[in-house]
Amino acid sequence: MPTFTYQALAADGSTSNGSIMAVDRASAMRMIAQKGETALDVQLSAEDAALAAGQKVTRPTISRAELADLVRELATALEAGLPLMQALKTVRRQAASKNLQAILDHLIDRVEAGVTLHQAAKEYGPPFDDMTTGMLRAADASGRNAEIMHQLADLLERSVELRREVVGAVIYPLMIAGLIAASVVILIAFVLPRVMKPIMNAPNVEMPLPTMILMDVSDFIKAWWLVLIGAGVLAWIAWRNWLAKPANRLRFDTFVLRLPVAGQLVRDIAVARFTRTLGTLVSAGIPILAALKIVRDTLGNTALTNAIDQVSDKVTTGQSLADPLERSGHFPPLLVQIVNIGERSGRLEQMLLHAAGSFDRQVNNSLKLFTRVLPTVLIVVMALLASFVLAAILLPIVQLQNSVG
Repeated sequence: MPTFTYQALAADGSTSNGSIMAVDRASAMRMIAQKGETALDVQLSAEDAALAAGQKVTRPTISRAELADLVRELATALEAGLPLMQALKTVRRQAASKNLQAILDHLIDRVEAGVTLHQAAKEYGPPFDDMTTGMLRAADASGRNAEIMHQLADLLERSVELRREVVGAVIYPLMIAGLIAASVVILIAFVLPRVMKPIMNAPNVEMPLPTMILMDVSDFIKAWWLVLIGAGVLAWIAWRNWLAKPANRLRFDTFVLRLPVAGQLVRDIAVARFTRTLGTLVSAGIPILAALKIVRDTLGNTALTNAIDQVSDKVTTGQSLADPLERSGHFPPLLVQIVNIGERSGRLEQMLLHAAGSFDRQVNNSLKLFTRVLPTVLIVVMALLASFVLAAILLPIVQLQNSVG
């Protein structure tokens, strides 16, 4: 239903501005008149006008952390006994950012028009993904709005924490790798030629193989640096296009899972996210098949996503959840055993939520291992490169001293 912005004249002679949702402009004017006001100007909102013209509309969005705060505030207001509309308006008055205000304005307008909260969120789009709208739908259907929205806030906050932990673990090794690359380029392109120039002009001095290799590399970089930059950009674009194909993405994600340390980290993160998200969704009353469909989009790995699709197909035919999880080969035996026990006892969601803490600790252990191993490997690589460059510089000097002596 489109939104109309209007300017109206009240009975006391004052003017007011606002927005109203109606089928068309005439209906909007009738609704304004029913409020005891006289419409002075009624126009289709800029967003709906753009949609009517076939233009793409980009709506304001917020981060996942801000979404978690929004859901938590709404859950707290509902838990205090406020009706949904009053809770939305209360949170709207406290909203600090313009993007958050725009989102709440949309939700308030749609709920006032009789639309459920999860439908209003789904209509808005990002930041409301399938998981968020699914939980809101479960809250609307069960009547446990505050409880389920608190669960959703917990899930979003844990997702934000996990992402921050991963970024914090990766950023230091990436900084080391960047420094290594910059140091090697500076040494080869600028330092080495200046040091070697006097030695190369000296008589009776034969350049060692390491020196010749680095000098050739230095000459190549200085002569073709623009071409190398262009080739790097083209290689990155080609890589992105290659990954855009589903079959290639599957090959790459499968390869990542087979890596010794990084693959274990990716698998542990996906398993922890799968366990907590599935347990939360099932505990909110979402059917297992719908929950699996939502969970598959949160794993971040095509190989694991395909495994969940196969699990969903098997569950659709009446099989248990544990058996296809085990046959996929991507999920740890502990998770399979927990799911098996949960299904047999009828306490699947409780078992998953209890196990989520254990898998979160496993993620922390994998992150610690990753942050210890990768910097060590990078330092060893840097030491080897530095040793090679140092040998390329010192060997000619030693030869020069021997020839002079």
